[in-house]
Amino acid sequence: MPSTGAAHSFVTGIPPQLTEHTLTSLGWTPHFAHQVPTDTSLAPARVAEVHRTRLAVLGADGARDLAVAGSTGAYAVGDWLLHDGDRAQMRLTPLTEISRKVAGTTSERQLIAANLDALAIVTSCNADFQPARLERYLAAAATAGCLPIVVLTKADMVADPGQFARQAQALSPLVTVLAIDARDGDDVARLHPWVQPGMTLALVGSSGVGKTTILNALTGLSEVTQGIREDDARGRHTTTFRALRPALAGGWLIDTPGMRELALSEASDGIAVLFGDITELAQDCRFSDCKHGREPGCAVQAAIADGRLDPARLKRHQKLDREDRHNTESWHERHARFRAFGKATKAGKSRSDHKRAGPDAD
Repeated sequence: MPSTGAAHSFVTGIPPQLTEHTLTSLGWTPHFAHQVPTDTSLAPARVAEVHRTRLAVLGADGARDLAVAGSTGAYAVGDWLLHDGDRAQMRLTPLTEISRKVAGTTSERQLIAANLDALAIVTSCNADFQPARLERYLAAAATAGCLPIVVLTKADMVADPGQFARQAQALSPLVTVLAIDARDGDDVARLHPWVQPGMTLALVGSSGVGKTTILNALTGLSEVTQGIREDDARGRHTTTFRALRPALAGGWLIDTPGMRELALSEASDGIAVLFGDITELAQDCRFSDCKHGREPGCAVQAAIADGRLDPARLKRHQKLDREDRHNTESWHERHARFRAFGKATKAGKSRSDHKRAGPDAD
């Protein structure tokens, strides 16, 4: 049997009764149970924090730290795994998973959170509100298969928060939009349906938009909050790492550090769902490979011409689609493409030089 681990620092400040869990209350379902070998003595646990050299996990026997063979980057907060009491042995395939492409030319992905029921995209009713950035998160949620919620904070500081809500709602018929005052507990309680027992909600968005204030209200914690710079509505980082926290409503909350960019990778399905209106219009284009530019018989351009489609939405769709295809392409595929391009260029230059040299060059 695995050894019993002691509670660790990541549960400091949480009422003791909230550190005692069953697997079911942690979000364990038949999806994970079916992955456990029948003859194993390994125990399941859920990842609460991912650190440089260890994982902090919660299981039916409490909280513990686990060593990892290899990189802890192979795990995400919210993951389920099997362990022997000291070391993580097997990551269980998640139901949902949010990730982003790491910076640089590599196609490697960074795991953000796993096994979410819903993703709360937090932005504020000021300069932080940007439809293009919201669409990135909505595409990520659609790719993962979790419910998207746009939470508009600082609604009490603008004359008409409804204008922001209408813009957000227009981005997708699947999204739920809530305009709240994050400092009002009753307002934040409108998120309780997504943190019921066994459910997990993640908060993502820029720094300074109120994620930590929402976290405090939903969990009863007292994490430090910081204000925003008035000149550009940008906040200072409060959350420095991702963590799984128990919500007062019985479910779980994952807070994440502020992210101003979410580089998409392997998100083509989510982009198609998010821009379903454009996808549907494209089916009526004359050419199956229509780029929706100046091709004759383009149904998308016809929709723009008669006011059914905002041209800015088409541009954002095309930009996300190009970015996703570029980021999804592996290093080997990209290297092969560049080599083929180099060979074609060299061959073309050789033919050009030969032609200029004349027929007697040989």
